[in-house]
Amino acid sequence: MLLQQRRINANGIRLSLTENGKEVARAFLYLLKNDLHEQPLGFLEDVFVHEPYRGRGNGERMVKAVVKEAQRQGCYKLVGTSRYSRKQVHDFYKKLGFREYGKEFRMEL
Repeated sequence: MLLQQRRINANGIRLSLTENGKEVARAFLYLLKNDLHEQPLGFLEDVFVHEPYRGRGNGERMVKAVVKEAQRQGCYKLVGTSRYSRKQVHDFYKKLGFREYGKEFRMEL
């Protein structure tokens, strides 16, 4: 058997929220392609709100902006991950329309 490789294009979009010129929140949307779908899948990563700006809806604004951008980019799905210990984050994502779907397997390199 021969293992073959070919490069695929993947793009990322960094979204941020600013107030008075200072970044208060950010999130990343990665657009990935595979051979099973014509449309890309979206991967939501690194949603972060600076401590003084939490509890004001900024995390929700960021996630909704990523969802909207993923739709604009034609993604057939949007995937995000969260650690088991972050129940409040899980509840947050469920409130925004995400659902638990599987399990993430990870290897630190």
